[in-house]
Amino acid sequence: MYYKTLQGDTWDIVAKKVYGSEIYADVLMANNFSLLDIFIFSAGQKIFIPEISVQNSNPPPWRQ
Repeated sequence: MYYKTLQGDTWDIVAKKVYGSEIYADVLMANNFSLLDIFIFSAGQKIFIPEISVQNSNPPPWRQ
């Protein structure tokens, strides 16, 4: 599956949109190595979204 970016998307924003949590930004980055030099995306960039098992866990204490 691919995600088409909106102007201003970042790795953590995309992770939040597709997986429900920013903690999966590293998964996206590891699977889109050619895009690692981009911090803020322009509109229309295609990012590969690998299937993962999203865990429902409690947030760390600093986020509660």
